[in-house]
Amino acid sequence: MSDTRKKAVLGKQERRRRARFRVRSRVVGTAERPRLAVKKSLKYIYAQIINDRTGETLASASSLELRDREGSGSNKAAAKAVGEKLAERAKEKGVSAVVFDRGGAVYHGKIKELAEAARGGGLEF
Repeated sequence: MSDTRKKAVLGKQERRRRARFRVRSRVVGTAERPRLAVKKSLKYIYAQIINDRTGETLASASSLELRDREGSGSNKAAAKAVGEKLAERAKEKGVSAVVFDRGGAVYHGKIKELAEAARGGGLEF
């Protein structure tokens, strides 16, 4: 079976699930460099900084909590606002360096905006 045929058979959700597990097999958050995990739904975008060794969430932000501001929902402006807010909260907790977990999503569009805003806020990837 050719690769294009396999893609058609697997379906979008299964391909994304496999990509997510592939990324997570390589990315582990530690106390020195916690993991910045991104989850994108149809309505909102969520991000959190996690120490996988202890299972502790150090900081989080989502477009759900930023609903009343401009850039709410699930668009590039919302992703940028979430990245800025997350970087601000990470700095308060003393986190300056993270590893990026894109959650199986392609590093493009909203995911890229969130990452660049977090970098702009002082987080080092």
